[in-house]
Amino acid sequence: MAKRIWLDMDGTIADLYGVKNWLGMIENEDATPYAIAKPIVNAKALAKVINSLKARGYEIAILSALAKNSSPAYDEAVKVAKLNWLKANFPSVEWNEIRFVPYSYTKNCANAGSDILFDDESRHLSAWTGKAYNAKNLLVILASLR
Repeated sequence: MAKRIWLDMDGTIADLYGVKNWLGMIENEDATPYAIAKPIVNAKALAKVINSLKARGYEIAILSALAKNSSPAYDEAVKVAKLNWLKANFPSVEWNEIRFVPYSYTKNCANAGSDILFDDESRHLSAWTGKAYNAKNLLVILASLR
């Protein structure tokens, strides 16, 4: 069985919190911040590392939360914006899985003991039963995996 690496999006690979008035837009169910966020890390460098890991047998997946207190229609708009963001910023990456979970969900749904999570929220990192890393050193840690 291949090892699987799960990447969060907001605050991990997408700089959602760097978008001006991101919270106000989200509270008004405007999906724009998810579409216009810049990558936090160099997207080409991350794609290169991801594709190298995939060539060595790793599965790379996205595990991202939806907006807090959102309607079903807004959840769908956020999913579309995030999927489009991934395609635009990581066109060379074929994700093994993309999973969206409700905001309040603890990200322990997907992992087996060998799975790895990169996230910016401590509540998700502490709930994870596999290896979990703060996203701050994402590229360095990914590049060091064997």
